[in-house]
Amino acid sequence: MGDHMENIDGYLMKYTNLVTGWQYRFFVLNNEAGLLEYFVNEQSRPQKPRGTLPLAGAVISPSDEDSHTFTVNAISGEQYKLRATDAKERQHWVSRLQICTQHHTEAMGKSNPPPKSRSYSMASQGSASSPLSQRRPSQLQNQNAASFFSMTQLHKGSSLYSSKRSLLPDHLLDAREMMTQAQGQHRDLIQTIEGLPPAAGPLSPLDQDLLMLKATSMATMNCLNDCLHILQLQQVARQRSSLGGPTIEWLEPKLPDILKNGGPLDSFSTEGGPLEGSLLELSATEPCIFSGEEVDGEDEVEDAFTEKEEELGAVEEERSVILHLLSQLKLGMDLTRVVLPTFILEKRSLLEMYADFMSHPDLFVAITDGQGPEERMVRFVEYYLTSFHEGRKGAIAKKPYNPIIGESFHCSWRVPRSGEPAKDAPSPPQGSPTTEGEDSSYQLRFVAEQVSHHPPVSGFYAECPERRMCVNTHVWTKSKFMGMSIGVSMIGEGCLYLLEHDEEYTFTLPCAYARSILTVPWVELGGKVTVTCTKSGYSAVITFQTKPFYGGKLHKVTAEVKHNATNAVVCRVQGEWNGVLEFSYQNGDTRMVDVTKLPVTKKRVRPNDKQGPTESRRLWQYVTESLRQKDIEKATEYKRILEERQRTEERHRTETETPWKTRYFESEGEGWMYHKPLWKTPTLKT
Repeated sequence: MGDHMENIDGYLMKYTNLVTGWQYRFFVLNNEAGLLEYFVNEQSRPQKPRGTLPLAGAVISPSDEDSHTFTVNAISGEQYKLRATDAKERQHWVSRLQICTQHHTEAMGKSNPPPKSRSYSMASQGSASSPLSQRRPSQLQNQNAASFFSMTQLHKGSSLYSSKRSLLPDHLLDAREMMTQAQGQHRDLIQTIEGLPPAAGPLSPLDQDLLMLKATSMATMNCLNDCLHILQLQQVARQRSSLGGPTIEWLEPKLPDILKNGGPLDSFSTEGGPLEGSLLELSATEPCIFSGEEVDGEDEVEDAFTEKEEELGAVEEERSVILHLLSQLKLGMDLTRVVLPTFILEKRSLLEMYADFMSHPDLFVAITDGQGPEERMVRFVEYYLTSFHEGRKGAIAKKPYNPIIGESFHCSWRVPRSGEPAKDAPSPPQGSPTTEGEDSSYQLRFVAEQVSHHPPVSGFYAECPERRMCVNTHVWTKSKFMGMSIGVSMIGEGCLYLLEHDEEYTFTLPCAYARSILTVPWVELGGKVTVTCTKSGYSAVITFQTKPFYGGKLHKVTAEVKHNATNAVVCRVQGEWNGVLEFSYQNGDTRMVDVTKLPVTKKRVRPNDKQGPTESRRLWQYVTESLRQKDIEKATEYKRILEERQRTEERHRTETETPWKTRYFESEGEGWMYHKPLWKTPTLKT
């Protein structure tokens, strides 16, 4: 092992979770074992490491957030988010980690050689079983063999320059000229593939080998272009340094134009003719106007909206678009400003999806019925764990619409009045049959508003005045590209207020992951969340466990409810957040809750024609209808106009220095609070 693979150690800040945040930890790079280990402090180094991350196959990524942060992504999917004291220290750690990673990755490849794979090169002869070798049109072969031959020569040329000559400016110009030629030939290749007839002939644009060829070749070109860009910037930095100018500590590639804010929103749409007259309501010149009136709940009717699960074939048909998108992303990239293809949308806004947290309103209102603070905390944990299942309506993970700033969503539920629920009942009893009406039901009202665009923050609030309880939450979603997965952090917190008991329950939210995005995407929850009640002294820690790389069960969750003063665990929970949960109490009692068998109460929503222009369903109605009719072209155009209008209004506010005014939520510290919370209104008697 060479001198360049030296063991290093030192303090770095490690991001733990939303509650604890950044903490100093002592890290050790063990080059011989290929491990990154950390301890609470240097004094605890002789003990067992607090955490260990294998570096074989890992990806080390300097962060786009600042010049101090970087991430270590293990092949298992586990990630360390770390922060050095300055850019120089980050560069030192990143370079040493990358050297160690490369060494052990190569060693792993030699000890476990991959099986012989199919050749995706158009110039390769391939195997007899390859569709390309069986059905390769001569025109496609002749036109593109030279393209890949030139790309191979580009790799050789780069090696020649780096090994025999120093990288002087004229050599960088030569490399740029070669890159330009390769990019032109690559464009010809892509146009030839996309120009193939959709279904006729031996090959089509959706051929598996051609899809993989497009994605890998695009990624290769982007990587080479970014490398050349870095070399150019480093050359400039060296020249400035020799003249006494500033030096560049770390250089990263430019963000592709298609992923920048304000980039082309129609990147995934096809050119078409004029749209129908119904689009006039979405005119880019029409401002988002709020009416001054509060929403009238008398117009609400039981929601009849039902969405059938998508067929898996729809995902297969659009794989070329997914591959094209993936080829332009890099690990750790923030996807907040990435324009995603329309066909993966869920046909509803993110604001409406948040209302699914109240799909079991009977469990929610029953929290305040707990006989003591311990029981109320356990009831809250039960409600919390059962609130995620209804939001996933199918096997395929889809993304809701990104809310437009100022967008809102309103709904309500009617909860039958019931007797006192039994302690050991899996869910509160529904009571005897009652007639429909206000006298026989509690009303739970919900409102959500998109209060910020950058960052994208949503606020939502629900209240049941008769039970004197309400919950206020603000959430900022932040997405990251993780290779074959997309991770979504739910940054923010919520607070449940039980006014009858003068108790406040503060809670956080788990991360969500869209797995297997190249095949059939599915959703997984992960991370540790906390629930605390300062007055009662009870707290809960809930851990959503992601599936290990090998073996293990899906969707596992565990929870512990503690009395903080005595550190006694009064209740433990284990099971699946979308299946069966087992509650075990301190006295030895247990009970089971099957989330799939819990009754779901349909929300009540006003018809679109009685909603305001910025309410979710009316705002997105043409996108939703086009997706239902599987008219992706029209849906993409409707979506583009909405988002372009948002950008136009944002530019206008910037130019006129006009601050954005929210309607239902007010900024309070680092969060957002509903402007008329229950404790500010006269007390209602039940």
